[in-house]
Amino acid sequence: MHPDGSGTTTSPGLRLPAPRGEVEPGEVTVPAPGNRLLVAGETCWRVERADRYAVFVDAADYFAALKKALLGARRRVLLIGWDFDPRIRMDPRAPGRARDDRLGRVLEAAVRANPELEIGVLQWDLGMVYGLGRGLVPIVLLGRRTPDRLTFAVDTHHPVGGAHHQKIVVIDDCLAFAGGIDVTADRWDTTDHPDSSRPRARPRSHRDMGPWHDVTSLVSGPAARAIGDLARERWESGKGERLEPVDGEEPCWPEGVEPLLTDVEVAVSRTRPEHGGATLVHEIELLWLAVVAGARRTLYIETQYFANRRVAEAIAARLQEPDGPEVVVLNPNEAWGWLEEKAMGSARAALLDLVRRADRYGRFRMYVPVTASRRPIYVHAKVTVVDDRLLRIGSSNLNNRSMGLDTECDVSVEVHEESPDREALAATVLGIRDRLLGEHLDVAPEEVAAAVERAGGSLIAAIEELRRPTGRSLVPFVAPDLGPVGQVLADTQLLDAERTPDRWQRIRGAFGRRRTHRPLAG
Repeated sequence: MHPDGSGTTTSPGLRLPAPRGEVEPGEVTVPAPGNRLLVAGETCWRVERADRYAVFVDAADYFAALKKALLGARRRVLLIGWDFDPRIRMDPRAPGRARDDRLGRVLEAAVRANPELEIGVLQWDLGMVYGLGRGLVPIVLLGRRTPDRLTFAVDTHHPVGGAHHQKIVVIDDCLAFAGGIDVTADRWDTTDHPDSSRPRARPRSHRDMGPWHDVTSLVSGPAARAIGDLARERWESGKGERLEPVDGEEPCWPEGVEPLLTDVEVAVSRTRPEHGGATLVHEIELLWLAVVAGARRTLYIETQYFANRRVAEAIAARLQEPDGPEVVVLNPNEAWGWLEEKAMGSARAALLDLVRRADRYGRFRMYVPVTASRRPIYVHAKVTVVDDRLLRIGSSNLNNRSMGLDTECDVSVEVHEESPDREALAATVLGIRDRLLGEHLDVAPEEVAAAVERAGGSLIAAIEELRRPTGRSLVPFVAPDLGPVGQVLADTQLLDAERTPDRWQRIRGAFGRRRTHRPLAG
């Protein structure tokens, strides 16, 4: 059992003393065998079985599957998010009237068709303010125009400057979506990311905000119930209403969605800030440090920001090792909005300089995906693939606020010594990495895998072989000159301060000391 009483699936562990001088002297749990990265109570909250597990790359397929799941809900739906826009179309590629396809209409249709169904939508309070800029009716007013069993609420229970950044949808506690895709405007796009797209346009202005790359995941079974526990906890803290779990073990899965994996262990990692009597939870930061420490050959990262000095310094330390891993980071060309670019862009430039100075063996690259006309594609995805060992998809960014100020939820699958069908699971983890790179390089995933094999396992060499000087591809990121203001922001971390104790040496000792895992493929 987890110390808080929640059920978990964990492996036997051995106890090692923490290095001297750390902030929290004592004992560190290191799982055995295989030096697992996902440790309940350390780098994750809970590890549970998922009957089925799927990944959605970009929002077009996700929104379409979500629409089916909403209309098939039996008892309860909880949508927990940074932002919502009830005007967005859920499946604009499908035939039918556009008005019937809008998120708000879909939610209303679901509760009217099922008298036993209740739907709750919980949005971060400042997300509502951003919505006003898009001409969106405040979500609290929408609640007055909808059926009684459809509740819109605003969550103000967060520290000053903090955000509720989780992107969770839980249906009947048996199905849960969790990842990086907000159910709001500007997110819908297809995997081919055309230069212009009518379905991608904003609801009122009809302005195409540009290509957008994002990823989320779907689980069923006990893993979904765990995410349901987290969603109900958020609902209670934000709405003041306690909800009981939905009873019943009836399986639920959206029609037409092909699971990537079945009967697999899934871990849930959180960030929860210290606020209102709640203690700090920074499992996501500890997992970041663990995957950097434990990576053997490749660390593939898709992230909206590269602005966390602690993780950057950990990457720099690994890059100085003669046999350390290659690190490939995909980023947007610029952050979304002027202030974010000033804060996160300046931090990225400074940390890139730090990492590149440490990269004595040429094992670090940062790329930006571009469209056929070389227009930058905005990377909003939060994905990490470690060797053929771990796949993490979540809401957390690689910045300081995602480690200790905002609420976050990440979902991970790990290949370890006791994994059933270990070779097949490892191939699936690598397959997601190759699928993502294939999308960005405009080639089939099999071509990515073949290029890696030709390059003797080097991911960077494979990308460089497949990159094209024209058309859709990846381009190296070139950091702009910081300037005096940017330098001050980078040096002081004024707009994105660190808020957690430094655990790098402890984590590196626990998760990097015995790198017993050997890649099975790639």
